[in-house]
Amino acid sequence: MIERIGFAAELAAYTDRHGPVTIGLAGAGQMGTDIVVQIALMTGIRVGAVAANGPRRPMQAIAMAGYDDDHGVAAANASDIDRTIKAGRIAVTDDLGALCAAGRIDVVVDATGSPEIGTFLALEAIRNGKHIVMLNVEADITVGRLLARKAQEAGVVYTGSAGDEPASTLELISFAQSLGMEVVAAGKGKNNPLRHSAIPEEYEAEARQRDMNARMLVEFIDGSKTMVEMTAIANCTGLRPDVPGMHGPEATGDNLGQVLCTAEDGGILSKTGCVDYTIGKGVAPGVFCVVKPRHPRAIERMADLKVGPGPCFALIRPFHLTSLETPLSAARAVMYRRPDMVPVDRPVAECGAIAKRDLKPGEMLGRIGEADYRGYAMTWDDARARRALPLGLVEKAKVVRPVKAGELVTHDNCAPDDSLLVTRMRAELDAADGRFAD
Repeated sequence: MIERIGFAAELAAYTDRHGPVTIGLAGAGQMGTDIVVQIALMTGIRVGAVAANGPRRPMQAIAMAGYDDDHGVAAANASDIDRTIKAGRIAVTDDLGALCAAGRIDVVVDATGSPEIGTFLALEAIRNGKHIVMLNVEADITVGRLLARKAQEAGVVYTGSAGDEPASTLELISFAQSLGMEVVAAGKGKNNPLRHSAIPEEYEAEARQRDMNARMLVEFIDGSKTMVEMTAIANCTGLRPDVPGMHGPEATGDNLGQVLCTAEDGGILSKTGCVDYTIGKGVAPGVFCVVKPRHPRAIERMADLKVGPGPCFALIRPFHLTSLETPLSAARAVMYRRPDMVPVDRPVAECGAIAKRDLKPGEMLGRIGEADYRGYAMTWDDARARRALPLGLVEKAKVVRPVKAGELVTHDNCAPDDSLLVTRMRAELDAADGRFAD
């Protein structure tokens, strides 16, 4: 038998002392199903409950994970959830509040992808003294700073998820900083072809083949997800988009360090300390951090070790496991009260929205990944000057002035839905920031 080492050993030892870490999962789509299946393979962690609009998807996920037909049990309230967990089964509920209130749940995982639902879920988890893992970057970039602040005040952990590109990129940034290297740029290789005008109707067949929702697939293809993720990295690190929308060059794994570096070093950036992405081959599905050692001897050694020609080098993690790694963040939150990724209190970037088509006054805008708009990463100062409407507030916003295809969606041409919790929380943040003060 191979001995457990590192975190696997720590998790096993924690379980011997305290019992398994118990997760309350919100969402049973592609990501949520992955989490249910992955946790069934792990030692020291379990799914206690799954919340979704209906029982079909959670029950399918539980069956896919190899459990018996009666392992998933319908639960109407927190007491039902606790009784089900005590009996060693998985509760299935449509009540997010009950999920967060259940006493046997240690940590809540948001796998919904909705800014509105994610905001509500995080607040409920925090109010009930639960740690919260956000596999919902859309909510995080919109109001994550405020949620993190409220979690800290309540003595619980708010964190992004390990395995998603932002947290995987942060691992490389931390590694480089620990070695005293200058971080020139960091980001991801884009996994899907980039087509800004993509709409779900064009990708139904591919989505079925990949067991995905077509809208979610388009969120990747039109670049929105990349813009969201790079904004999240920026607001955890202080790295900034070099230009609106970022460069997105066709840099490969072999030349990335010579492309995403400053003009002084032969690259395309106007400065160091940037977030960006590449559509070139050899990086996706991985993440990267372009670094510049601060001494000629270190540059010489890295070149000798075949990292690249220098003076800048691309450190590439060639994979990210998205939701399969999420349980690790949940366990670390419970065991060590340590976040894997948390936004700083002073943002440096914003993800706005660019119209995909002409938008007419009176229209109500749809969801990210549909036909109305796509994400667009900007610096915080640029977004503030142009009054950009944050991407997380564009769903259900009402067009009040004509917006041509390719134009920025702003507070002047679209009005966010004030009835939404995420809108009200963002307004609270903006008021505190003085974001739209004259």
